[in-house]
Parts: sequence; C-alpha cells; structure tokens
Amino acid sequence: QVQLVESGGGLVQAGGSLRLSCAASGSFFSIYNMAWYRQAPGKQRELVASITDDGRTNYADSIKGRFAISRDNAKNTVYLQMNSLKVEDTAVYYCCVQVQRTWSSQTQFQYWGQGTQVTVSS
Repeated sequence: QVQLVESGGGLVQAGGSLRLSCAASGSFFSIYNMAWYRQAPGKQRELVASITDDGRTNYADSIKGRFAISRDNAKNTVYLQMNSLKVEDTAVYYCCVQVQRTWSSQTQFQYWGQGTQVTVSS
C-alpha cells in the first residue's frame, strides 16, 4: 500500500557529509510522523531522528548537532542531512513513515523502507 524509496547512502570519509532521502508513494490519506532509524552490525535498531507533521523534531543524543531531519510534505519525502560523520555512524539507515490509510481510518500504520547503507571510513 505504501512504498518507501531511499537514496543517498554510500561511502564517505570521517568528517564528511551525506544526505539521505526517502520518498513515500502509494495509497494513503496522510502522513503523520516520519523518522530515520539505523542498525549497525551487532546492534539493535535505534531511532536516529523523527519529525512530526507540523515540524517538531527529535534526535538521538549520539547525533545531536550533527544531523538534521526535515520533510517536504508536498513531495511526501523525508530527508536526513548527515554532517561531521563518524565511523560509529556506519549502519544501515531505514526510513519509517506513519500514515493514515483513508479519511475514515481510526488507526495509523507504520511502513519501512528497504534500508540504505552508510559507511564511514577513517
């Protein structure tokens, strides 16, 4: 019902920058929260940043001040600007969107992207 296409991952040297994008398409009434998660080898998936439909943001302490989440509601797209990247940021990054499927839906549903690899080299 909802497809998320991620892009922008890749290999970058420590201190460099990347910008991740995640575009939602398919059938849904509206998007509420949008978020980025990541999962490093041997680690649990963790929330990196989230943004509400009215622009309120939340960041993990580990990336606060270095990453910025934003969204373009007209394009149904969420972005993650990643600056001052560290080796510890190496992970698969997943976007996640919370949607209301129809105008009459009483519950919201969560959809996940396929993940994009971010590798930071020293």
